[in-house]
Amino acid sequence: MKIPNQGLALILGLLTVLPAPASATVTIVSMTPSQKSPQPIGKTIVWEPTATDSNAGPLTFQFNVTPPGGSLTMVKDFNVGTLSSGTWTAYPFIWVPTGIEGTYKIQVVAKDFVSGESVSKTVLFHVQAVVTGSTPVIERTANPLVALFSAASCAAGSVMRVSFQEQSGSTPATVTNWVSCHPPASMTFEIAGMYPSTAYNMFAQTNTGGNITSGPTVGFTTSALPKTLNFPKFTIVTAATDTAYPVLLHNSKDFGPGAARYPDMATDLQGNIIWYYLPHDKSHSEVLTRPLQGGGILALQDDRAWNPKTTQDQFLRQMDLAGNLVRETNVGAITQQLLALGAVDGGPCNTISSPAQIGSACVGAFHHDAIQTLPNGYTAALMDIERIFPAGTQGDTSSLPVDIMGDMIVVLDANWKVVWYWDAFDPNNGGNGYADLPVSQTAVLGETCGANTAGCPPVFLLGPGIAPSAHDWLHANSLYYWPAPQDGNTQGGDIVWSSRHQDSVFKIDYQDGNGSGAIIWRMGKGGDFTFTNIYNDPWPWFSHQHDVGIENGGIGPMTIFDNGDTRISPSGLGSTHCKPHDCNSRGMAVTFSESSLTVTPVVSFDLGSYSTAMGSAQMLDNGNYFFENPIVFLPSRNATVGIGIEIGPSIPAPQVGPADVLLDLVGPQNYRAWQMLSFYVVPTT
Repeated sequence: MKIPNQGLALILGLLTVLPAPASATVTIVSMTPSQKSPQPIGKTIVWEPTATDSNAGPLTFQFNVTPPGGSLTMVKDFNVGTLSSGTWTAYPFIWVPTGIEGTYKIQVVAKDFVSGESVSKTVLFHVQAVVTGSTPVIERTANPLVALFSAASCAAGSVMRVSFQEQSGSTPATVTNWVSCHPPASMTFEIAGMYPSTAYNMFAQTNTGGNITSGPTVGFTTSALPKTLNFPKFTIVTAATDTAYPVLLHNSKDFGPGAARYPDMATDLQGNIIWYYLPHDKSHSEVLTRPLQGGGILALQDDRAWNPKTTQDQFLRQMDLAGNLVRETNVGAITQQLLALGAVDGGPCNTISSPAQIGSACVGAFHHDAIQTLPNGYTAALMDIERIFPAGTQGDTSSLPVDIMGDMIVVLDANWKVVWYWDAFDPNNGGNGYADLPVSQTAVLGETCGANTAGCPPVFLLGPGIAPSAHDWLHANSLYYWPAPQDGNTQGGDIVWSSRHQDSVFKIDYQDGNGSGAIIWRMGKGGDFTFTNIYNDPWPWFSHQHDVGIENGGIGPMTIFDNGDTRISPSGLGSTHCKPHDCNSRGMAVTFSESSLTVTPVVSFDLGSYSTAMGSAQMLDNGNYFFENPIVFLPSRNATVGIGIEIGPSIPAPQVGPADVLLDLVGPQNYRAWQMLSFYVVPTT
């Protein structure tokens, strides 16, 4: 839906510059839904409130929803509206209620962050059940491969799930997660993981005190894949011999001019599509950071927020399986919260004058990762920071002040408000005070970013008077919440953070929000740990690694996708004696001891090809491993592809070298991929 953008860039540039009049007044003019109340569960309802401001603005709008019998929940955090003829219009709130029937409270808050003035308005909206008898009702959603299953109410204390299977019976049945009954309201489930143009049978199962009963069976036929979207072909190189984890979720990523744009997709083990997702605005890309237990995804998305200079990675969004918004926040809203918490580097980038002065710093975008595995429903996300340092920092030879790119970790509460942050530059928040990570220590391979460099976040502080390239110092790419340490250390609840450009993995003192942010240890070549090189590997350490996590609920092992960039570079094995398998990316798993500071390999699989960036690593519950080798150039095809590989466990001894491949599926290039039981039971690392 296109919104007028009159004067937006000029207005946003004034956000923290204009003085605020004491008598500024904000007034909400209208708040009318696109569909009149009442409407059934699953109906799309659009809200576009308007407001006026006696100050120059800009006005921002936040949307909150209170479900029947529930508490107020932030759904869309403050985002800047658009101004036309003196009236501000909110960016549309597209609301698709898929919960219970009843009366919802929809609240909009309009706020001028310059004057501090705000006002709110609440509208009641009644949502009706779609099931009226004992027979379930199945409705279509905007996604032709996702259905909305509604069943009659079940007894308090019981739980319900849905079982669905092809009517042909050619594949096993899939079940959703169990959901607590909430009488007298009906029960609604999103059903995902189905083939296009295929007939299914579905029925609810209710568990009451261990006694499971099945409800009536109803049929549903999915629609065809839309011809307006581009779907790739997958090729089986090695057919799956393990079918225990039949779902592969692919975060497609396109690069370069003219590259094919594919949706995020899930396939079966033969590469047949069973789900897809594409952002509402198809011109914008995204990074799917994690699938969520019980269904849904976390994603970093491009879209218009507070900074008129970019749309890149300005949003963190949670979406349900049908692609409906569950919750979102944006960089502009986060920077306001960071400033309120006293973050010295947490302000917006578009308010810094050019040339930026030494010490100037700002937060520019979300990047690479967000996780929702912290206690209490908290979420952690990576954000990039730019900070200007004196000439010569990190060996820069331009004789000009230097733009250094660092990282921030923000922890959001269950309502997506910042409650804790870690700043790589700020010694008072655990950053540049660690002996092994001074800001003088440049990226291992000297990586830099320009204003529009592929693989870099948006860069804002370059320009006249500043060194021509920003130094990409850390380039973090994954977060892992570690609930339990391995070998007797009683401290838990910390964050493990992977820095690609330092070839290192760090443990950060989080302690479930009570930690100092100090770096506890650094793992990698030249770090705090010694690698027990039992196989005389010429380069045992990972380098430019991705997707680091600790399996089995934090007990281990640690899994790593070792891109191998430093190992393969001219300064590594590539200089003189890089054998064919040494020049491939590796799938690794290691055990480690915090007390003895030793790392021991479990596996170091040669993945058969090399990816310069991205990738994922995962240990399955049955002991197998899944790795996504994400951007492999195949000369035989003259194409760059992503390769999903399942590998058998190394039994009885650890394995280094070629792998026992159980599945090799070639598709489009990816950021990450996951092998899963279903959309309702997903990896926790």
